[in-house]
Amino acid sequence: MKLTIDGTEVEAREGASVLDAALDAGVFIPHICKHPDLEAVGGCRLCSIVVDGEGPAVPACKTPVREGMVVDSHAKAAEDVRRMAMELILATHPSDCTGCPKYGVCELQSMYQYLGVSPARWRCRARTVATDDTNPLITHMFTRCIRCGRCVRACRELRGVGVLDYQRTPEGIRIGIDGGVSLEEAGCRFCGACVEVCPTGSIVDTLGLAKEGRSREDNVVPCRSGCPAHIDIPRYLRHVKNGEWEKATAVVRERVPFPETLGSICTHNCQGECKRNHLEGPLSICRLKRAAAVRDTGEWRRRTRHDALTGKRVAILGAGPAGLTAAYYLAEKGHHVVVFEAEQKAGGQLRYGIPAYRLPDEVLDREIQTILDVTQGDDAEPRVEIRCGERVRDPKALKSEFDAVLVSVGTFDGTVLPTPGHDLEGVIRNTDFLKAARKGEPMDVRGRVVVLGGGNVAYDCARTAVRLGATSVDVCCLEAEAVMTSTPEEREEAAEEGVTLHDAYAFTSIDESAERPGHVGAMTVHKIAKFYFDEQHRPVTELVEGGELTIPADYVIFAVGQKPEDTRDMGLELTHGPYVVADAEHRTSEDGVFAAGDAVTGTKSVIGAIEGGRESAEAIDRFLGGDGDISEVLLDAEVPVQRIGKVPAGFYDEPTEPKMEPAQERKADFRPYECPFSESEAEHEASRCLQCDLRLTLTRPRLWNEY
Repeated sequence: MKLTIDGTEVEAREGASVLDAALDAGVFIPHICKHPDLEAVGGCRLCSIVVDGEGPAVPACKTPVREGMVVDSHAKAAEDVRRMAMELILATHPSDCTGCPKYGVCELQSMYQYLGVSPARWRCRARTVATDDTNPLITHMFTRCIRCGRCVRACRELRGVGVLDYQRTPEGIRIGIDGGVSLEEAGCRFCGACVEVCPTGSIVDTLGLAKEGRSREDNVVPCRSGCPAHIDIPRYLRHVKNGEWEKATAVVRERVPFPETLGSICTHNCQGECKRNHLEGPLSICRLKRAAAVRDTGEWRRRTRHDALTGKRVAILGAGPAGLTAAYYLAEKGHHVVVFEAEQKAGGQLRYGIPAYRLPDEVLDREIQTILDVTQGDDAEPRVEIRCGERVRDPKALKSEFDAVLVSVGTFDGTVLPTPGHDLEGVIRNTDFLKAARKGEPMDVRGRVVVLGGGNVAYDCARTAVRLGATSVDVCCLEAEAVMTSTPEEREEAAEEGVTLHDAYAFTSIDESAERPGHVGAMTVHKIAKFYFDEQHRPVTELVEGGELTIPADYVIFAVGQKPEDTRDMGLELTHGPYVVADAEHRTSEDGVFAAGDAVTGTKSVIGAIEGGRESAEAIDRFLGGDGDISEVLLDAEVPVQRIGKVPAGFYDEPTEPKMEPAQERKADFRPYECPFSESEAEHEASRCLQCDLRLTLTRPRLWNEY
């Protein structure tokens, strides 16, 4: 139907309100209690209009359209009501906006500027009501509340939770919780809908929760932005909660080809970002990925992309997580890929740098075979060929046979510090030690072992030594335990297995054995009072007087870093020793030669190497004339259920712990000791998700200058 609003003829659907018809047509009528996703209540009176030139002013949000009606939002009667309403709103509102978190994006501030209303006629004093910052994640600044009720309606109508309501207090009517209990005691889902719809800075994310330099979307869903591969974590957790294992795995596989591997060994940056850290503890995101992957039926395979063959050939040096990931996506784009691997089996650090009790061969073999099978599809010949036992030292020599080359060699050159005694017999590099154990040719360390280092690799060495029969294992590191790079789980489980940690110790000397000349006999370390980097970025240690400690030892394993092995002879520009220089497009100093993974970044994480493989595949595809788009949709996107309802049983439980073998049993061999979550455990744990991404589905109201 047609009607006229402020002199403009507009069309509207039957049943629409005048306000909706106006805004849809780009005609702005002031409003603030109305939100696009909420039922109108007509409370603020800012949207007052006069219809057909007669009668009192009525709220546009509650007035239905009709054929031929003439609406005037500038009539004197409407303007008088609007100005009075705005003056009353501002009368007890803080006059200084500059300290408000919503400054510059506040709907009230925008409306105040649009109307040009002065609060002076009614202002007597601002309400002095204490801010409620006692709840995690959400802060309520009562003095900035205008009682529009949008938060109440969002909690009730959109989410079906109904925690917030109007409360009568000695200071007047305000938004709060019955009984004055905490949000958690009231059953809050901490979904953030109230924060999202608040037009002022009254209900906000707790200060410090958002990180500078991140987009709003990344701060709202920090687990997703914290994942180097940007896996859509809330989406796959919803499927796990519903027992939809194939769908959950499909979501993960849209971004990575190693879901079960990552579910076993990922450093899970996402969990460190999870907002539930401010409640009872984060979601077990990593283990939930594994729970889905072990129950996957492969339904997603039917939808993998399989572009037409391009005739282009790509050589990849190194069959680790970066190289295999790049191979997978390049093959999907139609390129033929040959992966050269120096070792006898593919996998790189996944196979030779991570103990079998964390990642058994059968898991890795299965996921590598899936890459080969999926990329071949119905083709007569495989699109990915892995040549094991072939070490390529000069990537430039391959350019005559291949259209592009990717260097993704691993970091198998372990670092040995020049500590006095480092050349004694019994001093071992971490890379040699772990590789030998994975090859079934373990070193004999049946004695006293000291591991130097504080990362996960150090604990891999320590726990491997335990399983190889070491009589004692001590870990010494420079860092205090609170800032060690190893995960808390690794340290806790190692302690259960008998590993002793000496944190914040400097390495003084490796001492020679009196009984066995030329062999390690002890490790001397010194307690650190202070450790920092000076202006030249050099490490400085201040030692505790008298803090020297000598630990008897037969073997000392250096786990303080590792570097690429073969890059110095490749004829490429290097930095910081053996690391390949690559730009944002992963291009090296040699045209047509790219680099990714640990060869560029150093040893960081498997998920980081996988993302490097994705990025390099995009860059190489563009170099070969493609569009660089490696995205694939393995599962149609579904609009998540908005009405999540009241908290389910167990919503505030501590994180679910997996079942695992007792320490005395698991340390006897290299079998995996942690069981995947059962179906009920996984569904329960996934139900703890706050579903932060639901905030991004809410419509953002436009300010007046956007019409």
